[in-house]
Amino acid sequence: MQLNGILLVDKPQGITSHDVVDVLRKATGIRRIGHTGTLDPRATGLLVMCLGQATRLSQHFSGLDKTYEGALRLGIITDSHDLDGTIVEERPLPEGLSREQVQAVCHEFLGDIEQIPPMVSAIKIGGRRLYKIAREGGEIERPPRKVRVDQFEVLRWELPEAAIRVSCSSGAYVRTLCHDAGMRLGCGGVLAQLRRTRVGRYAIEDALPLDQYDSAERVAERLISMNDALHLPVVSVDAIQENILMSGRALPARHLGISASATGEWVQVKNQRGKLIALALMQDTPAGMCVQPKTVFV
Repeated sequence: MQLNGILLVDKPQGITSHDVVDVLRKATGIRRIGHTGTLDPRATGLLVMCLGQATRLSQHFSGLDKTYEGALRLGIITDSHDLDGTIVEERPLPEGLSREQVQAVCHEFLGDIEQIPPMVSAIKIGGRRLYKIAREGGEIERPPRKVRVDQFEVLRWELPEAAIRVSCSSGAYVRTLCHDAGMRLGCGGVLAQLRRTRVGRYAIEDALPLDQYDSAERVAERLISMNDALHLPVVSVDAIQENILMSGRALPARHLGISASATGEWVQVKNQRGKLIALALMQDTPAGMCVQPKTVFV
């Protein structure tokens, strides 16, 4: 059975994202499966999985904006910024702390911000994962990372926890947002619960729990075709142009009816049957704007 496409999985709590890969490999019998954005074992929710040839699309999913719902617990500081870490300190909450005060602080993090990632993270510095350094009792300086936060809302407030919703750019740590908000409130805070509800245009409502993907046939029923998976501009080509692109050669944009496009913009190239044949970059050359194939699907 040919399984090339995107699968939406609702990850349960207590397993890693790679565990999800293993489960799907056993169910389908195919090896080429990957996820497009890690969820911590404690977290649940949407994983966008790439199967077969679709693994070559993964970079176009990992950078998508994401939405989460979870819980911010105040009064605790941990080394990982969530409940899985070691408690560093416990502090009393400010007297009379209200939902409005918590919300006001959360709103201070909207927009383009810089985050210092926690030591307990998979980021590499000097060729080593931070969490491995942390396990050995070490701590090193981490350069701040630029991220964007579009939403940081308090949905419910029940001391000492606030139910929250966060929409952010790829690479943003929700647990670090909770830590930083708690520090700004003066009492500290951690991420107590997390569920990813959206990745780009894909929503958790369209996913199935992992245990329902128990056979290749069940996976095939829910597989999103590569032709429909990406939300990128489409360039259509005829048979002659298709052969040129499939050989790795560029085509002038003017021959494809493209009047204007930005250098460096990704496009998906489809043939006259609507099949995805390549992913390409728009490139400005001395001869004018060209469509340069970067990933070609045989």
